[in-house]
Order: sequence, then structure tokens, then C-alpha cells
Amino acid sequence: MLSNISFFLLLLSTLFYWSRLTTFQNTWIYFFGKLTGLLSNCCLTALLLTRWFTAGHLPLSNLYESSIFLSWSLILTHILIDLKSEGAWIGATTAPSAMFINGFCILSLPKDMQRVTALVPALQSNWLLMHVSMMIFSYAALLSGTLLSITLLVLDTLNIKETQISFFTNKNSNSSKYLVQHKNSFFVTKPISLIKLLKELDYWSYRSINIGFPFLTLGILSGAVWANETWGSYWNWDPKETWALITWFIFAIYLHVRINKGWKGRKVALIGLLGFFVTWFCYLGVNLLGIGLHSYGWLN
Repeated sequence: MLSNISFFLLLLSTLFYWSRLTTFQNTWIYFFGKLTGLLSNCCLTALLLTRWFTAGHLPLSNLYESSIFLSWSLILTHILIDLKSEGAWIGATTAPSAMFINGFCILSLPKDMQRVTALVPALQSNWLLMHVSMMIFSYAALLSGTLLSITLLVLDTLNIKETQISFFTNKNSNSSKYLVQHKNSFFVTKPISLIKLLKELDYWSYRSINIGFPFLTLGILSGAVWANETWGSYWNWDPKETWALITWFIFAIYLHVRINKGWKGRKVALIGLLGFFVTWFCYLGVNLLGIGLHSYGWLN
């Protein structure tokens, strides 16, 4: 019931955010987008706490529970970013993702998986909280960052007209009519309002990935320690482990070229695009295959 309510609220939040993009200065629609997103997260919080107290363990034991936690983490991430960002593009990018994950949990996953059950023996460990929560937090932050990279690529490729994004400029100012003429810059001959939007997307994409990467590192390290306790080896080249390592290298490259090489804008966003698909396959694709030592996350 709570998951259904959360899905409906996320749908409303998505509609409000996208309506905000077309109605420009209507702040009430923007407010309702934030409010419905917050209420949705409250519903998911209540759902997770209810399952926790009912089952007596952290609700991260299968794909349904981890997906609900991922949806909750995505909403929390976009709420935190939204507190400091200036426009509706952040919520319009991340809210639909949380909604689709929530819908996937409700409509696609088996009913048996959605019921509260006891932990399988492999998960009866104190490392469950540390490892799985770190991985889910990393997925949420990394997916948020890569979604913003994709949005940057789409807007830059389509070269959206200045009037379509004028809510990022002062309506009493004529500054948006001018073009930037600096050479050797990613933001060349774009309307100033579009430049500001692209810079904001680039900045928050980097910040999100920069936050998600340490979580991913902690998740992999804690998983290695847990694996040694459970299976007698720190690394088994399990499909989940392998793809987690691939994901780590992709975002290590992203941060390296961003920090040390000074890449910004479109070039580094292309790495973010690759990271988006790799992250999704690491989290969901491997589980759907139902193979390896992590197959309990899909079906028993």
C-alpha cells in the first residue's frame, strides 16, 4: 500500500517538475513538485521501517527491498541537490528515475519477493548493513550524477533555444540575448541562460559522482571482507564483484580526467553516459541473470 502511494506521489512530482519547465516562472508548481517528492520519500521511509521491525533485520535482503531503498536514496539525493540548485531540471531528471524504479518493484517483481521473509543464511551477518547500504547509496549518487550528464548531452546536442529555458535568467534582464565569444571553451556561442544551465548540470553531475565514488569504494571493500568471512576468499570474480570493479574503474577515470586533466562539459559527460549503463547493469542486470554467488538477490 505504501509503495503504491509513493509511486503515485512520484508520478505527481514528475509531472509537476516537467510542468515547471514549460510554465517558466510558476513557482507554485515547483513547490508542489518538491512537496510530493518529499511525501513520497516519507512513504518509502515508513515502508522500510515497517519491514525492518516486522522482519527483525534491515530490509535489504532481496531485489525488491534493495530497489525500494534505491528509490528512497534517489529521492533523498535529488531533494538535497534541489536545496541548492536554481532550476527544475534536477528534479525533472531524477524524479522519473525514482518513479520507474518504484513502478518496477510494484509491477514486475514477484509477489513472493515482496512479502516479508527471514534472512537467507548467506545474509545473516553484521556486514549486511555496511556493505549493502554503502552500495545502494553509491548507486543512487552515481545514477543521479550520470543522469545529469545525460541531460547535459541531450540539451547540448539539441541546442535548445534560449526562450525555452528563460526561467534561469532574470526576466527583467536582457543578458540572455547575448552570446559568449570565448574561444577554446566548451560553452561557446550558446545563449547565456543555456550556458548557466549546462554549467549547473555539469557541476552537480560532478558533485554527485564525487560523493558516490567513496561510497562505492567502501561498499566494495566491506563486501570483500564479508566474502572472506563467508566464502573464505576476499575476491571470487563473481559477476557482481567483477561488474562492481568495472563500475569503480569507470568512475575513477571520470574523476581523474575531471580533476587532473580539467575535462568539463561534453567530454566528461560522455564518460558519465557510459557509467550510467555500467552502473545499471552492475545493480540490476547481474541480478536478473540470476547467476553467481549473489543470485539470492533475485529469486530463491
